[in-house]
Amino acid sequence: MDGTDDAVYAPAMLRRAYQKLLELAAGPKAEPALAIVSFAEASFFPLPPDIMLGPMATARPERWARYALICTIASVVGGMLGYAIGYYLFETIGQWIIGLFGYGGKEADLRKVYDQYGVWFIFIKGLTPIPYKLVTIISGAMQFSIPVFIVASAVTRGIRFFGVAWIFQKFGPALAPVIEKRIGLVTAILAVVIIGGVIAASMLH
Repeated sequence: MDGTDDAVYAPAMLRRAYQKLLELAAGPKAEPALAIVSFAEASFFPLPPDIMLGPMATARPERWARYALICTIASVVGGMLGYAIGYYLFETIGQWIIGLFGYGGKEADLRKVYDQYGVWFIFIKGLTPIPYKLVTIISGAMQFSIPVFIVASAVTRGIRFFGVAWIFQKFGPALAPVIEKRIGLVTAILAVVIIGGVIAASMLH
């Protein structure tokens, strides 16, 4: 199978995985599946848990905070696996995973950005749809402070997942399809608002 075949089959595989996640979100084992996907997405899985979180919060709005908490905890624990991959196995598994997401050969650039912005790199990447596994793996490779990494991950992942779950439970099926298609824009705006608020607060002190 050549590169062209890989390019054709990869999107098809992702579409099937996407549909499977939607089926799991509507099934009796939705919560365990949500936790597994959140854990895996933080280190190697390509699809974000938002795919399940949104429909689940829409179907059971009274549980939106519970679902968001599951996502947050599982994602932080999964992020620790990503950190370990970067710390111990960056030259092999770490670089391979980064290459899968189109950042192969750009490790030096990622390291440079991380070295310059530090914890803000975690906040910004953690809120946006940019693969969070890049953050966790590079954090390990850079031997970033583990306590700071865990706290920053918990904050940024919590903000994102609680924000997504609240939006879906608040507006329900009417706006859910629109929000799902614009999830990148929604989380990017959320990131700008939060970071702007933090900067403004720091200037007042």
